[in-house]
Amino acid sequence: MDQNGRGTAAHVPGEFVHRADPADIIPTGWTQLRENRFSVSARWPASHPFFSPVAGDRHDPVLVAETIRQTTMLIAHAEFGVPVDDQFVMWGLSYRVDPEALSVDGLSSDVTVDVICSDLSSRGGRLRDLRTTLVLTRDGRFLGTGTAQARCTSALAYRRIRGERMASLGRPVPLIPEVAPHLVGREDAKDVVLGPGNRPDQWQLRINTAHTTLFRRPNDHVPGMVLLEAARQAATATVGSEAFLPAVMDVSFSRYAELDSPCWIETEIVPGADPSTTTVRVDGRQDGNSVFQCTLTSPSRELAVAGAGLGSRLAG
Repeated sequence: MDQNGRGTAAHVPGEFVHRADPADIIPTGWTQLRENRFSVSARWPASHPFFSPVAGDRHDPVLVAETIRQTTMLIAHAEFGVPVDDQFVMWGLSYRVDPEALSVDGLSSDVTVDVICSDLSSRGGRLRDLRTTLVLTRDGRFLGTGTAQARCTSALAYRRIRGERMASLGRPVPLIPEVAPHLVGREDAKDVVLGPGNRPDQWQLRINTAHTTLFRRPNDHVPGMVLLEAARQAATATVGSEAFLPAVMDVSFSRYAELDSPCWIETEIVPGADPSTTTVRVDGRQDGNSVFQCTLTSPSRELAVAGAGLGSRLAG
């Protein structure tokens, strides 16, 4: 706070959002408004090798998830003193956005995120758990809302929890063949995170540790963003439309996805009363155990492209 009680904006170091490449850093500054409430400025990249427009002319909704993830980590490190070498685990993340507000044309790339932190718990004087509730606006227009639940674990405790799994840190992972990029809404094979499965509604997670956006550093498990992208790609393939626009998403993680065992991605379309939307449930399983569950809802193909009249339905 400044001497007049107003929050002052600050620069965002890459280590606060766990990103090394400046092109991948979404928040541009933050201001404390009052206790446990903050305003974060962000900028969505006009062009990015991974977060490219979808459904013709919309910002990738997964940018919303990444904005929520980076914002939550930023506040934890910058305002609650979480050391930058702590492990940061998202156990749940959700968002709901107005599809029309995702338009690439006609609006700036600047996004404002209003953040409220709650359900804070500490251990040994260090933040352990927190929940963030976020409202996103763009050019003063409502964009969407989101939530995240996260846990912070010290580097020492994390090594103890992971045990022998730490031996897989940085170990090469065989790259399995990818499905055709156009089937999962991608243009480049390097961005495909699914390989063929044993039936039409099943795929094997494809792990490309050389992908600099999805694997920003050597890791001992599969990052959550890879699993979220796998859910989106599997939903796209299930619906059979590159115009699949996940305007509503809710994901929960139940355990780490390991690098050395096949992770199977399975989908089903969830019947709904609204014919103008399609909801897909995605399950990730490994060694017979659930790794994550995700539901994604998109406007129908025609409305996803046209963007007509769905703002109040999906954003409300």
